[in-house]
Amino acid sequence: MARIEDIPEPTRTAVDAIPCPAFDTTPFVAGPPLAQRRVAIVSSAALIRRGDTPFPFGSGEQRAVPSAWPTNEILISHVSINFDRAGFQRDINVVYPIDRLRDLAADGTIGSVADTHYTVMGSTDPAAMTASADAIAAALHADNVNAVVLAPV
Repeated sequence: MARIEDIPEPTRTAVDAIPCPAFDTTPFVAGPPLAQRRVAIVSSAALIRRGDTPFPFGSGEQRAVPSAWPTNEILISHVSINFDRAGFQRDINVVYPIDRLRDLAADGTIGSVADTHYTVMGSTDPAAMTASADAIAAALHADNVNAVVLAPV
């Protein structure tokens, strides 16, 4: 993730001008111990499966990422001059830590790994993502997910 001072102009000014939304509720809730939690990933790397249509620039959409996808078929369609793909090229877990979650589930640190994870395009105006955020939250709830790893790029 780039620091604001490292982002070149005019992108820095545009990003800095995006208002941060305010919420009337608190997102933090109590839940079961970690060893009983079902965990999903939400990545802002705009992940796609090889052959799928990339996310359009500035897209507010969300897409499902099934756990069953082979990791060697997952690509990043996130577009930003400020994102270095070198880490992803070495280890997909930098943006989609599925192998680490599987390790944690296998040793009992977490209860289970969700069957479906979600991805969005980073560097998108949050106001354009309300419908996607609501859809992701509803899908996670329906899958009994009670913990999420946010993997921003």
